[in-house]
Amino acid sequence: MKIIVDLKEKSYPILIEKGALDHIDSIIDTQRKLALIVDDGVPEKYVETIRRQCPDNFMVYFPQGESAKCFDQYKRLLEECIRHDMTRKDAIVAVGGGVAGDLSGFVAASYMRGIDFYNIPTTFLSQVDSSVGGKVAIDLDSYKNIVGAFHQPKAVLIDPTVLEDLSVRQLHNGMVESLKMGLIQDEALVSLFEKENLDHTRIIERSIEIKRQVVEKDEKESGLRKILNFGHTIGHAIESAYGLDTYLHGECVAMGMLFFIEDEALKKRVLNIYKRLNLPEIPHYDVDTLMSYIRHDKKSSTDSVTIVKVKHAGSFELEEMTFDQIRNVLERGPYAE
Repeated sequence: MKIIVDLKEKSYPILIEKGALDHIDSIIDTQRKLALIVDDGVPEKYVETIRRQCPDNFMVYFPQGESAKCFDQYKRLLEECIRHDMTRKDAIVAVGGGVAGDLSGFVAASYMRGIDFYNIPTTFLSQVDSSVGGKVAIDLDSYKNIVGAFHQPKAVLIDPTVLEDLSVRQLHNGMVESLKMGLIQDEALVSLFEKENLDHTRIIERSIEIKRQVVEKDEKESGLRKILNFGHTIGHAIESAYGLDTYLHGECVAMGMLFFIEDEALKKRVLNIYKRLNLPEIPHYDVDTLMSYIRHDKKSSTDSVTIVKVKHAGSFELEEMTFDQIRNVLERGPYAE
């Protein structure tokens, strides 16, 4: 399947196909210098498959994990681009999960004021979410994605075959972002999580189709795209407060969504899916600690944050909530009726 994200002059294709890694030139211009920026946790067999199809390339590995999204790694990657005489005609290829796309994309966005960028996501989370939409960023201190840009990829290549090498935890972590999109846009997608066998490829395709529609209508998150932040305001705060490597991103988003699912029957339905995915429970949290991160969230204004609420599967409401109102939500907890 090929999906086109229609953003006028910034439009790009997304190829979803088992075995797509074997012919990356169908969607990536390999006849120029390519910087392959690779998560060191990606199995070598996939890296070599990509590399041997790129006649003029150099590789730079970075350590796996959220902690790599930092200024030190960002600076090192820029220095590697300079050392290899990268020009505006060359391109960067990210190979790995969401960290690879965020970090490499930000390098591409800022090197020589912006060069081409391709994304080959290798985790479920990055395939259904971060690889599409052009958000690129690094963390600063413990504030997640606080320094970044919008820089759309030239193309995205998704090969579901790579998911066979993921741990069960990483697989389920990524599925949360798909569930999120179902909760706000498509009850049929939610229902896919309740079937006896989980159809990963179908979940990926439907998730990307939903995100494509949202990004096309609101590329830079001035309106509709804010719905994709469902669960992220409190989820990011938990992730930041309790260690960016303690909980995985999707696990924290799952926690954050529970605070704003307003229908108890739907919340029970979602909790059953969480149980199936073996997601961690919300830790005992300090309200003041979480509020300190929420106040510094890039989505917040002077004294409020736009919150996404879900009353019925496949629908959403946007509400501007003051910090005091969010504090009340945290004090009440996620399970209050």
